[in-house]
Amino acid sequence: MKVLVLNCGSSSIKYQLNDAAAHQVLARGIISRIGEKTGKVDFEAGETRSSREVSVPDHGRGVELILESLLDPQTGVLTRASEVSAVGHRVVHGGSFFSAPARLTPDAIAKIEACVPLAPLHNPVALVGIRESLRILPDTPQVAVFDTAFHATIPPQAHTYALPEAYSRDHGVRRYGFHGISFRYVTGRAQALLGGTLANTHMVVAHLGNGASVTAVDHGRSVDTSMGMTPLEGLVMGTRSGDLDPGIVIFMMQQLGLSVADVDRVLNRESGVLGVSGLSNDLRDVLKSAQAGDERCRLALDVYCYRLKKYIGAYAAAMGGLDALVFTGGVGENGASIRAQVCEGLTFLGIEVDGESNSRVIGVEGDISRAGTRVRVLVVPTDEEQLIAEETMAVVMPTVAGIEDAQ
Repeated sequence: MKVLVLNCGSSSIKYQLNDAAAHQVLARGIISRIGEKTGKVDFEAGETRSSREVSVPDHGRGVELILESLLDPQTGVLTRASEVSAVGHRVVHGGSFFSAPARLTPDAIAKIEACVPLAPLHNPVALVGIRESLRILPDTPQVAVFDTAFHATIPPQAHTYALPEAYSRDHGVRRYGFHGISFRYVTGRAQALLGGTLANTHMVVAHLGNGASVTAVDHGRSVDTSMGMTPLEGLVMGTRSGDLDPGIVIFMMQQLGLSVADVDRVLNRESGVLGVSGLSNDLRDVLKSAQAGDERCRLALDVYCYRLKKYIGAYAAAMGGLDALVFTGGVGENGASIRAQVCEGLTFLGIEVDGESNSRVIGVEGDISRAGTRVRVLVVPTDEEQLIAEETMAVVMPTVAGIEDAQ
């Protein structure tokens, strides 16, 4: 079953064509600079790689270009569009409507639109991609897979903010969590590496990239996560502040004269690692400068690692124990020194990292814990597109997907 996965951004569409049952990537790429004077199409299939500049005035043309690339007689992997069995769309926010992937019906689309106020930067562009894909492939089943769905199991004491009830009841103000597609995939792979079931496993999974969050996974279910109603809460990120005293926002507006738009810009685009270091949101650049003696960069790394360490301890306490700590995301998969610094001093929890294994496991799955320690420390590269393809197949062809899983 060939599933086309679409991940729409404000000016880009990441795409991947998967043979979902065979866990095989047939083609992938990105349409970028949508709406600019000159757009760009990047395409990769096996040994074939191409990049070209073309006009991409809108997302509709972007989806058309994706199909043109897949159907190209010389380099494509399809002979006709009907070979696409289904399309899976990544949707960031499903609110309280969706706790699982959903077939895209008019009702489902209306509910995704109702979540726009909760994710004004993400859901509108996802809806554009959905509508254009339905226009271009009207007879192909289409499915939405939600970042928030994995966190639907978080209990009320963890998802409720201490605000007047009307805020949650009337406006949906609560903790939703994000990176759920990644967390679900990584949790499954961690289970395989641990060689057992998730039935009695307490796991903390840290997805570390430019955006970052950490989730407590108890018996395979999300029971708490660091991102909240929006992706701004929680860990220190590339340009986002993470946890912040709400009074600082009041101070910024009353004493410094910042507008709502100003505060939004500062907290989402000018803070985090970039704000503390004064150099970059890329931890590789910050790490290099810290090693060269830059004190601001050293502080940025210390704050970044300290915040994550606190969450690991808190989630171990919330679950009543810890069996595994899992790193994923670009930083989690490749940042050996970050992993080592985060785990330093956590011996009391049973966490100890083997230095040689940690330096060797870069961008691949592996166990980096010291032999004989109680808590396993794992590195698991995430694959959100593969999970979206599998979830899409399960919705469109549940009987076939069930047989595949059983085998």
